[in-house]
Amino acid sequence: MAERIPRDQSLSRIYGSGALFAAAYGNVGSSIYYALGVTAAFALGLTPVAFMIAGLIFICTAATYAEATVMYPEAGGSSSFGRHAFNELVSFIAAWAQMLNYTITVAISAYFVPHYLAVFWPALGHAPGDIVGGAAVIVLLAWLNVRGGQESARLNIILAVADLATQVVLVGIGMFLVFNTSVLIDNIHLGVAPTWPDFALGIAVGMIAYTGIETISNMSEEAKDAARSVPQGVALVVIAVLGLYLFIPLVALSAMPVHLDGAGNYVTELGTTFADDPILGIVENLGLTQGLTDLLRVYVGVLAAVILIIATNAGLIGVSRLSYSMGQYRQLPEAIRQIHPTYRTPYVAIIFFAILAIVTLIPGQASFLATMYSFGAMLSFTIAHAAVIRLRQKQPDRERAWQPKGNIRFRGVLIPLTAVFGGFGTFAAWLVVMALNPVTLAVGLVWLAIGLVAYMVYRRHQELPLTGTVKVVLPEPLGVEEIEYKSVIVAFPADQPFSEEVMATAAKLTSDRRRGIHITALLTVPTHLPLESSMAEEETEAQSKIERAKLIAGLRVTGRVERVRPGQEGYFLARQARTSKAAAIVIGLRSRRGIPQYGKTLETLLRERPCRVIVVSEGPGATEVQYTPREAVRA
Repeated sequence: MAERIPRDQSLSRIYGSGALFAAAYGNVGSSIYYALGVTAAFALGLTPVAFMIAGLIFICTAATYAEATVMYPEAGGSSSFGRHAFNELVSFIAAWAQMLNYTITVAISAYFVPHYLAVFWPALGHAPGDIVGGAAVIVLLAWLNVRGGQESARLNIILAVADLATQVVLVGIGMFLVFNTSVLIDNIHLGVAPTWPDFALGIAVGMIAYTGIETISNMSEEAKDAARSVPQGVALVVIAVLGLYLFIPLVALSAMPVHLDGAGNYVTELGTTFADDPILGIVENLGLTQGLTDLLRVYVGVLAAVILIIATNAGLIGVSRLSYSMGQYRQLPEAIRQIHPTYRTPYVAIIFFAILAIVTLIPGQASFLATMYSFGAMLSFTIAHAAVIRLRQKQPDRERAWQPKGNIRFRGVLIPLTAVFGGFGTFAAWLVVMALNPVTLAVGLVWLAIGLVAYMVYRRHQELPLTGTVKVVLPEPLGVEEIEYKSVIVAFPADQPFSEEVMATAAKLTSDRRRGIHITALLTVPTHLPLESSMAEEETEAQSKIERAKLIAGLRVTGRVERVRPGQEGYFLARQARTSKAAAIVIGLRSRRGIPQYGKTLETLLRERPCRVIVVSEGPGATEVQYTPREAVRA
């Protein structure tokens, strides 16, 4: 008898505000390990001020994401907001900017891992050890993600809490031992150290410390009471991050003040000697005993490396999820979002962007990686702010479960000041990054040009509008009982076309949200040909059924093209169900002029049925009929 289990609501992951905060802080918190040194190299003694100005922009951005995410609790962040407020082209630009963010996240996080592990092996602290080590981290994590490795959400939360606690302890020790207001004041030489352009660039680069807010948006589909938990989670992230990014730079610049180097330039060891491991620089300059310093260096080095590895992995996961989402909205070609036939992961996207991350990593320029990150993030954030303002105009009467305080009425529409100020700030930061970094400007514009050209060519090839939204929608399943099966085989005989009704029924039946649906696309080989004969056209058609099924039912789908002889299709499916212990087989039934067409494959399968067989008819008045296993009938 086919095994059936009741619908289990626990299979849906439900996040409260605490879980949302922990996940977002895990991403934001990792950036302190590289953002501090990179920002200090530009902003010098005004580094705390740069972080605070960037933090104010972050508050506005967080408010924008909270309002829009509550309105549309779906993955995608600024891409989703742009789609609802403007059109698919704007959504693609935001998504493509996010793709750059994820790629740079992978590169910059992996690059800093060896620098913190240099507490064990000093060769990792400089080229070529840091580049080779960072590339090795990316290769290993890409391999794990292709094979479907899953990060532990509970472990990430524990590490995020440990990281937060460690930074709070460092701040406490530093405020007690080295904090000095006189030193901090003497660090500042307005217009000279830093120069005004460098200070502006320091603010723009400092924004990389606040970019994890996308995480909450991407988790909103799984949030419990999104109208309450999303704003609370955002508020907790803002409080924690702003506090740390105020006090940590104060402690760091007290311990490593600005001074003149041998060439007469104002510098701080935070942005030179310890630019690649700034938190270790704080540890070594707290004035603790050598024993305590060594112990704390090892602890911070290991914790930082682990946090950065998780951030690298999160970037690769983000690439795979975003590429899959863009595929659902027909923004990417089939090739880039192709699913691995065995591991059910978007391996082409993972491999492609892993290689791209390694390429950006090879020069070993942390400042370049930081400015490139700012290029993508500021563009994405600007679109998010503009989208919220546009949605206030486009849908003024739509219920908003949460919206920020501080709104002005303009032409009869309430406009949020947070979106206005936030949009101005992020757009200004984007312009600063481009104006002061010709290389970043060139690479960023090339990135956008490649994406836009690929998007337009693909949409034209698919005969789709450039601005219209076209989504692969899961059709309403047929009359399936409110029970679910642990595993289902979906059969597509060679003489039957792909059926969305069949896939909808299979998706409804399957209890496992990560796997459980196996597509068997049959390829009938004539008896006068060897079984392994080349049948490229037929095999391509069979494989396309599998890919379309994966696009509808997601990463839980596996599939394979199976070669069989004429007349053996039904026997093969029955044997496959027995071997794999499938709980059900779903197969389509075509009708001609309203008369069901029971082919030989289906007749054989119903006669041999080792498990429940669900026959789905197609077309108007479609129905679904279930046949119990033969063993159950005999019983």
